[in-house]
Amino acid sequence: MFGRREPVPFAFVAEADRFRSNVTPPPRERLSVSQMAGRWLLGLTIVAGLVGSLVVGTPALSGDHPGSQPQQSQASQKN
Repeated sequence: MFGRREPVPFAFVAEADRFRSNVTPPPRERLSVSQMAGRWLLGLTIVAGLVGSLVVGTPALSGDHPGSQPQQSQASQKN
């Protein structure tokens, strides 16, 4: 069913770990000013959104606000 595989000499395996290619990858393209500004703006927007949600959500998470007592309607107070 399966063909017999030939054994690989250990020296070849050890040599393959040290192999370096002599082909260099092409240099990365430099970002334009508009692309760099766009990335900064996106990052700043994400950080501002996280900070804003923290500022808006913090009062809701605190347990000691003055309105924590159960409210009664005016109709139940008139007897």
